[in-house]
Order: sequence, then structure tokens, then C-alpha cells
Amino acid sequence: MHRIGFVVFPRFQLMGFAAVTAFEMANVALGEPVYEIELLSERGGEVKSSAGFGVLAKAFDGTAYDTVMFGASSTIEPMTPALIEFARHALKTARRVAAPCTGAFVLAEAGLLDGRRATTHWAFARQLQERFPAVQVEEDRIFIVDGSVWTSAGMTASIDLALAMIEKDHGQDVARSVARKLVIYHRRAGGQSQFSALLELEPKSDRIQRSIDYAKAHLRGVLSVEELADAAGLSPRQFSRAFRSETGQSPAKAVENLRVEAARLMMEQGRHSMDVIAVETGFADPDRMRRAFLRTLGQPPQTIRRNARDSASA
Repeated sequence: MHRIGFVVFPRFQLMGFAAVTAFEMANVALGEPVYEIELLSERGGEVKSSAGFGVLAKAFDGTAYDTVMFGASSTIEPMTPALIEFARHALKTARRVAAPCTGAFVLAEAGLLDGRRATTHWAFARQLQERFPAVQVEEDRIFIVDGSVWTSAGMTASIDLALAMIEKDHGQDVARSVARKLVIYHRRAGGQSQFSALLELEPKSDRIQRSIDYAKAHLRGVLSVEELADAAGLSPRQFSRAFRSETGQSPAKAVENLRVEAARLMMEQGRHSMDVIAVETGFADPDRMRRAFLRTLGQPPQTIRRNARDSASA
């Protein structure tokens, strides 16, 4: 029996229970209760969710858990000393500690992420990095495992996190069975990017948005700073300064991200060779594309394609 303690607090977001459902389906797939799940909170009793209704939780005590997972909320809620202390205790006693979405802020506040790689929902990634500079925040990852600490992006990424845990505990076949029961692909790799972080650069001005639109439509070309600046109607120096100010990225990095995302989509479709994909997305050759994938996704193109094929056959 693998005991999971799922921590909730006032105004927690119900989407976190998607991970709980994955463990429930693992019990179904294996035909026995291999995962036992307990809801935990600081004081126990009813805890109100962000949707307005409550759930019953058990108060923190000395119970040992194999996995402790912290819930998340749509805002960064104040953290009590008892919650922080429980997180520190969990790192010492549990086999692994996990925090989907904004739950990463709990781990960071407790010092559990110092010197570690971590991720969170793309909308909160910069705030996490600014508040906790000792954390190596990678804002475009679906989930990250650093030692015994697991973090993930928001919303449905908690399912990817849970499936990765199930695969580690019981193998790929069980994880695939759970994915089928949940009617989702098996599973997105942790290195896969959060697409909003890559594509929704959200510039403040129409000029910078025009340059992004131009880049998306001309990925096969060179896309120099001068070319993008011309599309924006700015000088290269003005453009570079404005682009970084409005998006938080350099023009070169944004173009690379767009190319990686376009190439990833072509790989998932599976109709073209790596050579063709590299040319069509502006990388020119597979080796340059591979280096960009490793920088951006932490995985080579071959792994992305293999994961897509595995998902299609799940």
C-alpha cells in the first residue's frame, strides 16, 4: 500500500483532484488498492474550496506518507507556519513531495526548492523566480523531478505528474492503462513545454505583436532582428529593447521557441522526416534543431517523436 497525503487549504482549487483521480484509476487498473489517499489540512475538518463547497480533511499529525502532494489555488494564498513546517517534515519522512501549479510556492517558502530545478504554472513562474532567487525556475516545463521533489505546471499538468509517478511505481503499461481510462494521451513528457509560455508572448503593443505574427508566418526564413524590426516598423535597436521589455525574451530566443513548437507539432503528426522538419521550421539541419530542443525542452527530437508514437498507440 502506497499512502498519499494530499494537502488542502482554504480556497484550494478543485482541479488538483485530477491527480487524485489518476491514482484512483491505478487502483482500478491493478485490481487492488495500491494507493491509499488521505486529505490533509492544518486543523482538519471541513476545508472550503475556491468553488465554495468544502471537503473533509484530516489534521496534520505524525502519520508517515510515501507521497505528500500539496494542493494549489488560483492565487498565491498566505502560508501559515504550521503548513511550512509540515512541508519541511514531509521532505524528511516521505519518499517524494509534490506540488502542482502554485503549490510550488509552499515548497519554496519552506526552503525545499533552494538549489533545485522546479516549475509552476507559466503565469506565476516569474513571480516564483523573483520571490525565491535560490530556485532554478524553468517556466516552460510540464513537470520537473529533482531528487525527491516533484513540481508541475498548472491545471491538467497535475495529471501528467501523477501518471509519471504511477509509471515509476508500477511501470509503463499500468500508466498507459490509467491514461486510457482517463481518455487522455499517455503522457506528456516532463520536458514538454507549456505552450502558453512559448506562444502567448502577450506583447503590450501592436508593433511587437506584428513582429511575432510575422515570425510565425515566416519560420522557414532567416528572421534576423533587422527583418523583425522592419515588420514592427522600428529600428533594430528600438525593436530589441521593446521586444525584451514587453515579452521578457530576446527576439532570438522567441524565434527559437516558435520554431521548436512548430517542429514539435510536425513531429507529433509523424508525416515528415527530421530533415524535412528542420528545413520547414527554419533550423536548416537536424543537428541545429536537436540543440535547440535540448535547450528549450530538455529532450532531443527523437524522444518527442517516440513519445508521440507511444501516445498514439496507447
